[in-house]
Amino acid sequence: MRLVYRTAAVVTVVAALGVVAAGVVLTRNDPGEAAAAPAPKADPVTVAATTAAPLPPTPVLPSPSPSPSVSPLSTAMTDALDDPRVPELPGGQQKLRAFAGKSAKIRGSVKDEKSGVAFPRFAGAWDLASASPFASRQLLPKVKGSAYRGLLVSCPVPIEVQDDLKDTAFLAARWTLNHHPAGATIKWTSADLTEIDDRPAWVLGYDVNYTIKGDKRKSAAAIALVDVPGAKPALVFISVPDSQKKSYRDINTVMSKIKVL
Repeated sequence: MRLVYRTAAVVTVVAALGVVAAGVVLTRNDPGEAAAAPAPKADPVTVAATTAAPLPPTPVLPSPSPSPSVSPLSTAMTDALDDPRVPELPGGQQKLRAFAGKSAKIRGSVKDEKSGVAFPRFAGAWDLASASPFASRQLLPKVKGSAYRGLLVSCPVPIEVQDDLKDTAFLAARWTLNHHPAGATIKWTSADLTEIDDRPAWVLGYDVNYTIKGDKRKSAAAIALVDVPGAKPALVFISVPDSQKKSYRDINTVMSKIKVL
């Protein structure tokens, strides 16, 4: 009996061990029950920097070179250059033309202290007249049928003085049209930068064309603008109409004998 029991017990143990072993085998071979594999280590990821690339530097441009300083024209000069009665002065230098004939006799000189110049006082046909509105005045006799006659005057230049003496002379010549018939125009015959007693001066010669009672007439004229010291430039102006052209030569005499006081 004991042998039977022992045999049965052994069989029972063996059977139990077989069950355990089978369970283990089943556990290892069932994919649904397999242990989860460890998570793989993530490879390190390099994150690219997203910082924007720097802007190129703004080029530094050189400062523009300043334009040469040019003095603007005055309103008086602008108006004069737009005046159809007065063309621009010719370029270059040209001496006052020499008129034919004989000059009037000289009685002495007119000393114009106000203007700072002296010039011939004529005898003969020329008369010393009341100066106003000038500083001095000489006149030829009246001409029958005309209100215009020979005129020789001096005064401090009666217009706005410009930076350039030539421009002032140009404006002064334009101003002399006030002493000619309405509608008179200028035609330049000379423009000469010279010196009078070591002072700069412009001598301008011109014809003045106009109409009287339907007839075309002309005067020969000239001005000297002298840069006298310590005062406005002195103006000496002479105009002789074609009705008194025997006195044209007096224009040369006056312009050649001006003195600075």
